[in-house]
Amino acid sequence: MACCGAEGIRRQTDGNRMKGQDEIVKKYTRVFAEIDLDAVVFNMESMKKNLAPQTRLVGVVKADGYGHGCVPVARAIDPYVEAYAVATAKEALQLRRHGIGKPVLVLGPVHKSHYRELAENEIMPVIFTLEQAKALSAAAVSLGKTAAFHLAVDTGMSRIGLDAEENGVCLATEICALPGICAEGIFTHFARADEADKTWTRAQLARFLHFIEELEIKGIKIPVKHCANSASIIDLPEANMDWARAGISTYGMYPSDEVEKGFVPLRPAMSLKSFVTYVKEIEAGRQVSYGGTFVAKTPMRIATIPVGYGDGYPRNLSGRGYVLIQGKRAPILGRVCMDQMMVDVTGISGVDADTVVTLIGKDNEDEIRVEDLAKWGKGFHYEIVCNIGKRVPRVYLRDKKIVGTKDYFGDTYPEF
Repeated sequence: MACCGAEGIRRQTDGNRMKGQDEIVKKYTRVFAEIDLDAVVFNMESMKKNLAPQTRLVGVVKADGYGHGCVPVARAIDPYVEAYAVATAKEALQLRRHGIGKPVLVLGPVHKSHYRELAENEIMPVIFTLEQAKALSAAAVSLGKTAAFHLAVDTGMSRIGLDAEENGVCLATEICALPGICAEGIFTHFARADEADKTWTRAQLARFLHFIEELEIKGIKIPVKHCANSASIIDLPEANMDWARAGISTYGMYPSDEVEKGFVPLRPAMSLKSFVTYVKEIEAGRQVSYGGTFVAKTPMRIATIPVGYGDGYPRNLSGRGYVLIQGKRAPILGRVCMDQMMVDVTGISGVDADTVVTLIGKDNEDEIRVEDLAKWGKGFHYEIVCNIGKRVPRVYLRDKKIVGTKDYFGDTYPEF
């Protein structure tokens, strides 16, 4: 593989450069993801403007901030959020280890073996069974603490939660009577809020509100109520309650093409950059990549890029996707390999080893968005950003200046 240096960056226009970029390119010669924290902040401000004044945002930073980096994102959005939400106990503890002090809610089920550690760190699990509640109660009592939790209510997702019927109300009453624990919040999860037709979602909301009313009749008043996700933050104002959980929209992507995008403008936060490693001429009839699924009909000039599905770039873009080189679209030829791919640069002048390649993001007047990759490959845009792998370093920007990086190759394995 050719050594990629700062020369490739010099082939960009000055307007695309950032302070310290040459140094980053010397360090990350293969591929890196740029995370624009200003875009993340813009998205939070945009969502906040569309919420009722009493509704507070919750920053959802699960799955390492949807692949963007949970800690840098959490710090960037801290002025805008009341709390954070994650999917696992380990994700929550990671925030605490990095000094994130605001409330943290674990949205997914947590094994009872983690309850003591969560209580010690004032992290809130979700509770929806008596067994869970008793285990949390025992952990809290043993510590001499009161452990806060959120009740999960299943109003139609059929995933986790108390049944949104009378038996669920009775179970919630029993849970809330246990010692050492406190129901700080109650929530449900919408299954179809990203659809244009909100009939199902409004039915879920009605069931949730009825469940809360039934609890209050029994004397149980829970301070924090929430059901809004990114889609309902955007175009379901009746779902504004105490909290609203900002997930995919935090990162500049809409939940689907069916939401009303005009209400909340968003800016994509992630770009994915690489470099050409090799350029060659091939003759008509030459096969390209595994399986020979692409055969050149005429002489062509092709470029090799050192990125593949081992980095999280979707293999289903084989023969379908494009990258940007010199501001022009270069089609992917044949199958995306684990570590490399080939693209057609026949009509693009000035392409050589070290030329910058944009796989996601802007290059001059053109742009490839994550949603484009999902459309071309018949995939899902959430999945694409979450799957950008640990081989890909993250470079964080504020005001077009590099403010930090994350490289995953400093891991140690003391047992080995």
